[in-house]
Amino acid sequence: MRTVPGRTDHVVVVGAGLAGLAAALHLLGAGRRVTVVERGTLPGGRAGRLDLGGYRMDTGPTVLTMPELVDDALAAVGDSLANRLDLVPLHPAYRARFADGSQLDVHTGAEAMEAEVERFAGAREAVGYRRLRGWLEKLYAVQMRRFIDANFDSPFQLLHPDLARLAALGGFGRLDARIGRFLSDERLRRVFSFQALYAGVPPARALAAYAVIAYMDTVAGVYFPRGGMHALPRALADAAADAGAGFRYGEEVTELERSGPGSRSGPGSGDRITAVVTDRDRIPCDAVVLTPDLPVTYRLLGRSPRRPLALRHSPSAVILHAGTDRTWPGLAHHTISFGAAWKTTFRELTRTGDLMSDPSLLITRPTATDPSLAPPDRHLHYVLAPCPNTDIGPGVRAWTDLAPRYRDGLLAELERRGLTGLAAAIEEECLVTPADWAAEGHAAGTPFSAAHTFAQTGPFRPRNLVRGTENAVLAGCGTTPGVGVPTVLISGKLAAARVTGPLSPPRSATGRIPGPAGKARTYDRT
Repeated sequence: MRTVPGRTDHVVVVGAGLAGLAAALHLLGAGRRVTVVERGTLPGGRAGRLDLGGYRMDTGPTVLTMPELVDDALAAVGDSLANRLDLVPLHPAYRARFADGSQLDVHTGAEAMEAEVERFAGAREAVGYRRLRGWLEKLYAVQMRRFIDANFDSPFQLLHPDLARLAALGGFGRLDARIGRFLSDERLRRVFSFQALYAGVPPARALAAYAVIAYMDTVAGVYFPRGGMHALPRALADAAADAGAGFRYGEEVTELERSGPGSRSGPGSGDRITAVVTDRDRIPCDAVVLTPDLPVTYRLLGRSPRRPLALRHSPSAVILHAGTDRTWPGLAHHTISFGAAWKTTFRELTRTGDLMSDPSLLITRPTATDPSLAPPDRHLHYVLAPCPNTDIGPGVRAWTDLAPRYRDGLLAELERRGLTGLAAAIEEECLVTPADWAAEGHAAGTPFSAAHTFAQTGPFRPRNLVRGTENAVLAGCGTTPGVGVPTVLISGKLAAARVTGPLSPPRSATGRIPGPAGKARTYDRT
């Protein structure tokens, strides 16, 4: 594995999102001095927090899986998840509601889910679910260490016996077809393939290997931290600060000073970064971890890697945060409201650039688990509606006029689906559109970065080392391994390893090595 040459005593991490915080913890654990520079006033990046009228709204991801990866980062500095967070396992992990009026609770326990599938679709589908679950477990075991939690210097690193094992499992077939080998009920197939949207690829075209996301969602367990999802970056930042990291909030990085062999005169020349310049200060350093979205990172570096094809970006999303004076008993913590359309929906999101004509929506009700996130007898609802990114769909300017109409149409659709009186119940709200994501510096107006097409996966995804700059490393969802809370945490660890060399297995505050997926010792799945 290639690593940063020369001294790496002091590392500046640009961005206090989940990737940057994970990188900081692993760097601290390896004995580096770390300074984290964050333009916002709080840690979290995309996993931010908005306070409106006593409602505490998470502005980023709402689904937490694979908490052992959080424990892994904390254990790097001798800390543990149990010391920092109170995680609540969600039962059900999701509730799926379909256009025909049927409903399925998605459990991560094998017996509970088998019984639910049998109730929902019959004994034959329950047998198929058991076979599917076994396949997902094997798929995860093959992929995790070799293809997800791994730094790539060359595509030839794929040539390993695990590649043959992945092929034997059907990982290079199509996701929808592979799920169909286990389940014939079209509604169930949606439950185990909608996760392809996270990767920015329709299930009919996504590699079956991406079913590993379904493993995380439907087998490994879904959790919620008391205090909201923003409690996660706060916990990581507090642990890093306690371990000696310096945090500089409210400072925006404007320039990377360079020097080195062959350098020209001027602050932007040379192959080695010697200082990070902000709008307030100059911070000398030996190495830099850059976590902003790729366009911002490449602009700071003054160069972009050459690619045979331009990057394709994932769909975006409109998010409505609503604080209400009532709720609806049919909503679980996470509810997926599927429209009747399916293939048409993905065609609109990834091909034609049209807004969903028959939307499938994620509705999260965090106050179902933690009522303290809202005033007494009040409730929080987070509605995520996937939409095309600004490369293929409505542009940034178009959303200025479109946003209020889309908001009204979204509320009307939710009321038709049983959330009667929702519009009248709203006391506080915030609507986020692709224009807002673009204003935050996210390419194509999407917080989900580059899509996980085959040409943008594994060693073909933008590398976390950039040619022409020997001591800068990238982390975050735009680089390896990709999009999602678990993979972004891994990206921080992989970036740290580029600085320090292979990381030793971390130990928790009790001196115990964290357990494997599903067996971590610091939280309860039951």
